[in-house]
Amino acid sequence: MSVVERAKDEPPSGPLLYEVIRSLWPLHRTVVRAVERELAGTGMTAGQHAVMNELHRGGPRTVPQLARLLGLDRQPVQRLVNDATALGLAESTPNPEHRRSHLIRLTPAGAAAIRGIQEAEEAELRRRLSDLTTGDVRTALHVLQRLGEEFRDLAQDAPPHPTDRGEDAR
Repeated sequence: MSVVERAKDEPPSGPLLYEVIRSLWPLHRTVVRAVERELAGTGMTAGQHAVMNELHRGGPRTVPQLARLLGLDRQPVQRLVNDATALGLAESTPNPEHRRSHLIRLTPAGAAAIRGIQEAEEAELRRRLSDLTTGDVRTALHVLQRLGEEFRDLAQDAPPHPTDRGEDAR
């Protein structure tokens, strides 16, 4: 067995896993800044882009469904939906399954806008990351999904932080 094959079979070290986790926050902020730069002049924010991306990918959703998908609280997602609606990119429609929780869907203008943005982003990603293989990207996606699963579990199992209960954090 070669060193490379053996390394693939061994579980990763704690410091290596921690380095992956530690790099996520700066990566997230950098991606948001890059998206904001690409959206300049569209009137759209990175948050609205994320909401519209989910609507484009999965069809009409309620605000609570969008919030769960994005890992955000309902109130900020409602504001993002309201802003996208004001821009004519999304609209609220009756929900046949729930009278009070409307479905949010893209307008034709919103669908065209997000489609154009995604096509430009995908072309730029392919150009900038042409050194990666499909296997590299699949592995990265697998690792990120596993981290997401485990941290969702940790977040649900964790006792509330003292500041979450309005107590002094000392």
